[in-house]
Amino acid sequence: MSTSLQQTERLGHAIGRVLCGGETIALYGSLGSGKTALVRGIAVGLGVSPMDISSPTFVMIHEYQGRLPLAHVDLYRIRSPEELESTGLAAYFSGQTVTAIEWADKGLVAMPRDRIEITLQHRAARSRAIELSAKGPRSNDVLALARRQYRTNVRQSSRRRALNSEDTTTL
Repeated sequence: MSTSLQQTERLGHAIGRVLCGGETIALYGSLGSGKTALVRGIAVGLGVSPMDISSPTFVMIHEYQGRLPLAHVDLYRIRSPEELESTGLAAYFSGQTVTAIEWADKGLVAMPRDRIEITLQHRAARSRAIELSAKGPRSNDVLALARRQYRTNVRQSSRRRALNSEDTTTL
């Protein structure tokens, strides 16, 4: 569950920090569910500036260079298998490029079998349910590392908030 844009980005950051290269992340969810925010966090975890990240809806694929290359793909406007093939998406699935695909349901036929799937759903105005699943052994390992990284980040963030509030009350 994510109750803020920052929490969604923090989850993405934890995922980005543990990626090794070559992973595919399939993102599912309605408009405004937080897919781009999650990718922004993944990019930050890969060492890309969050200011560089925007939704690739009209360009379809944005490429970013951080610790690993990131291809941010948006398949929202894809209407046929021919259109999907013309994007050149399959070329990103080899090598070190991390591929994060919004509206992945429109490109399932082209996806690698081993992938991370993330579904984001609105629960309330500021609340999202986020479900992560691994399709394959490599993705399973990455998600296990990302979950540990996220829990560590949350604990550290809570400690910092507690310290900051203690500092403020003692002043």
